[in-house]
Amino acid sequence: MVIPLIMQARLVLYSIVAGILTGFLFDFYRTFRGFENIHKLLIVIEDILFWILAGILIFVFLLYTNQAVMGVYVYIWMVFGVYLYMKIVSKSFRKIQYTLICNISKFFRIIINIVIYPFRWLFYKIGLKK
Repeated sequence: MVIPLIMQARLVLYSIVAGILTGFLFDFYRTFRGFENIHKLLIVIEDILFWILAGILIFVFLLYTNQAVMGVYVYIWMVFGVYLYMKIVSKSFRKIQYTLICNISKFFRIIINIVIYPFRWLFYKIGLKK
């Protein structure tokens, strides 16, 4: 079956976007998985679950954008999209994501300390009166 040129261009474009989306999901996953030393079996299970979820999301994306036409060239362009994302965007995105997570966690720590402080003060005063 011959695919019209405009549809081929859309296939290439959406395949590259799907690769970039995969790279974004992978960076998001890497950040939230963390750097802690956890059991190897748990890492394998997390990785398998991530790739199943990523595969489903990419398939749905390609289903809506190009009627799920899956040829070898689609996979090649997806790999190219992941490569572009990792080389161009990944490092700066991970820095932004890390900074954002640190700032959000700091904000919540401050809020929790503000909320807990009156209770600490009250318990301290009660403890001094004994």
